[in-house]
Amino acid sequence: MHNWTDLNQTSQIDSIKNAEGYSVIFKHSTRCSISLMAKRSFERDWDVIPGQVSFYFLDLINHRDVSAYIAETFKVYHESPQLLLIKDGECILDASHSDISADEVAELV
Repeated sequence: MHNWTDLNQTSQIDSIKNAEGYSVIFKHSTRCSISLMAKRSFERDWDVIPGQVSFYFLDLINHRDVSAYIAETFKVYHESPQLLLIKDGECILDASHSDISADEVAELV
C-alpha cells in the first residue's frame, strides 16, 4: 500500500530533485472533477507500482508557488491534473488528464 506525502514547500522539490531512485508527483486541483477522477483512477491501480517509489501529492490551489517551482525545476509545462515520474532528479514521464496511468509508471520503474 502506498501513501501520499503532501507537498507544501519548495524545499521538498529540491529534495526530490536531489534524491536517488523514483518519485511520483501528482498535481491535483481540488476544484476540478476531472482531476479528482484521475487521482482516484491512479490510486485504484497504483499497487502495480513497485514499493521503492515515493509518492508526493500537491494541492495546487493552495500551493501555486510550489506548482510553479515544480514546472521550473523539472522543465515541464504546468497542467492539472498532472503526474510526473522523477528518476534520479530527472523527469522521465509527464502525463496529464486521461493519460495518467499507474501501469505506465510501473513499466518505467
